[in-house]
Amino acid sequence: MNWRVVSAAAIGTSHRTNGSDCQDDCWAMVEQLGDERVLTIFVADGAGSARHGRDGATTAVQSAARFVAEAFASEAPVLTTERAPALARDCVQAVRSAILEVASTRRDAGAAGELDAVNEADKKSLGARDFACTFLGAISTSQATLVFQIGDGAIVLDTGNGLELFTAPMTGEYANMTHFVTQDDCLEVMVHKLYAGSALKLAAFSDGLQRLALNMSQGTPHEPFFEPFFTVLAKATAEQEDLLQTQLAAFLDSAPVNERTDDDKSLALAVRCE
Repeated sequence: MNWRVVSAAAIGTSHRTNGSDCQDDCWAMVEQLGDERVLTIFVADGAGSARHGRDGATTAVQSAARFVAEAFASEAPVLTTERAPALARDCVQAVRSAILEVASTRRDAGAAGELDAVNEADKKSLGARDFACTFLGAISTSQATLVFQIGDGAIVLDTGNGLELFTAPMTGEYANMTHFVTQDDCLEVMVHKLYAGSALKLAAFSDGLQRLALNMSQGTPHEPFFEPFFTVLAKATAEQEDLLQTQLAAFLDSAPVNERTDDDKSLALAVRCE
């Protein structure tokens, strides 16, 4: 069993206008871990108010991927109702710890005068909040699929019952607010679910695509948005995945998309193939 995967991120027009970088990062990979092929998908979106949100997002997806590879190196990659909640929590904790370590390293390097890019304020106060990001994760094996999320953006998947939305995008106490993996209470706000069966189709995306990809009033996926991607990906060969990534990035930065959203957007997709 295997999956075809593709992922890409594109800067939003508002960020391009004000000269900031794309704050999104994403990951989609299939690896042989033990005797299983395992699909992992991660998406992170750096907070607009965070000075180093992009670095937080990149650290999040990289540390999550590393955590899964290490977790399944010592134990069989089996997802059960007993193991899945702890796996999700441990992954989130690993992500948060990695971001805290980056913040500490940057702060110490700046204070020692070893990092010119760190300004005077950073040298004194650089902390987790400066790397704040949302975090979405999915792990799928031949038996089950675990999904978990902190913040906005969304995961949609089909494990045999049609395409469904895992959970509504998470918002904070006020409008235009959300939750971040760097929060002290990240484990309390995290939501997770274990689905029986491997993912036949799966997509995770940041909040920049919510208005295009979801029927927000109904809380359901907008299937016409996803089906062209899944159809093309299902027909692709392994050799075509790099080309698909380029095409996906171009789509995310296209005029029709930018007319609907001025935010950064990232999208990670997977389709199971036999």
